Amino acid sequence: MVERKKLAVLISGRGSNMEAIYNATCTQGYPAEICIVISDNEDAGGLNFARSNEIKAAAFERKAFEDRNEHEQAICEAIDASGADIVVLAGYMRILSKPFVERYEGRLLNIHPSLLPAYKGLDTHGRVLEDGAKIHGCTVHFVNSEMDGGAIIAQAAVPVLSGDTESDLATRVLKCEHQLYSRVISLLATEQIRLVEGGVKFDDIPSIDGNDSLFSIDIM
Repeated sequence: MVERKKLAVLISGRGSNMEAIYNATCTQGYPAEICIVISDNEDAGGLNFARSNEIKAAAFERKAFEDRNEHEQAICEAIDASGADIVVLAGYMRILSKPFVERYEGRLLNIHPSLLPAYKGLDTHGRVLEDGAKIHGCTVHFVNSEMDGGAIIAQAAVPVLSGDTESDLATRVLKCEHQLYSRVISLLATEQIRLVEGGVKFDDIPSIDGNDSLFSIDIM
């Protein structure tokens, strides 16, 4: 039996993507498991979920540290001590420093609620509605030192429907996120995707319409 890769998941809030990843790891044959959940908020709901499922959970609040470097160093030490192979940002609301990103280059993932490079940053759903866009979605990407700027691995799109509120759109996109993220993590864990010279290399992935990076996800 092939040993499963270990995931460190960083959250700041309720951790719905972390829960979806955990559910995926409980399915037969999934090639990864969560070894630690880390938050910058000791009240994050996702920490309780982790503990209730016997996953190590740790909180490192920024105010408890002298500066960002000290804060990130504590998080890095916890990640490394856990034996994590892959670091997954799942609603982690702090911008990471260049040294942190470089430390985990090629094994540091993020999911963003827009079709990058459009709508980087916060309040993506409101901005999409304000612009009258017809398509929205989410993106999984490798993390680099630019906010939401790392190499794009996969995207999933949803329609923007007439009468949508921000809540409606957020719910539809989140459903996409829950499906897309666990699939990409699986591909990284099995080395079917790699970061090569700032781009994504895909290996042995069945293509769809000749495009290896295109995933088909149906959202109702």
